[in-house]
Amino acid sequence: MYVKIEITGEIELATGMHIGGSASFSAIGAIDSPVIRDVESDLPMIPGSSLKGKLRTLLAKKYNDGLPKPHNEDAENILRLFGSSEKEKIKRSSLIFSDMIMSNMEDLREIGIYSATEIKAENSINRLTAVANPRQIERTIRGSKFPLSIIYDAEKEDEIEEDIALLAEGLKLLQYDYIGGHGSRGYGKVIFRNLALRPVVGEIDREVLEKCAEQLKEV
Repeated sequence: MYVKIEITGEIELATGMHIGGSASFSAIGAIDSPVIRDVESDLPMIPGSSLKGKLRTLLAKKYNDGLPKPHNEDAENILRLFGSSEKEKIKRSSLIFSDMIMSNMEDLREIGIYSATEIKAENSINRLTAVANPRQIERTIRGSKFPLSIIYDAEKEDEIEEDIALLAEGLKLLQYDYIGGHGSRGYGKVIFRNLALRPVVGEIDREVLEKCAEQLKEV
């Protein structure tokens, strides 16, 4: 079979998020850690690779018997969904993650917010020397929204429900975790909203599609 299913929805930030970009030059007093931005719009973005990697890591923690393993040794259900690069056992990912660019800047301007990011000043203190190490971290602000688009390539109809259920489980786990850096300090908490799916190439049994949709509603 040749079927592509698109999973859509929205990611909303419940707390400020830092997914780091590159700063080739930092003047004195400049931001130490800028966020990654879309080149055309200059708006913050969530790279598809960041979301994919975080989902795989969370699922691996659950299904790999709690043991850290190389990604090519993940549980079989994870390998089927996310792929493998092991020689002679190469398997492409069944999921295609799009980069996500902040979509609600105009709405934020209407309520008096004119910057998509904020500067969070932090300071670590060496326990032994009491020397301070101040730094400035840029964060995408709470309330920012990003359009979600994931393409799932279905190869076998009898695997579709299980694969979508695993993806939904990863999304749910992420809501109790974080994306980006500094999550243990409160950064990067997200909420998934309005999750839905539809076949965009090929046809799929309606009953299977409805069961998959129910899985997403539980996120």
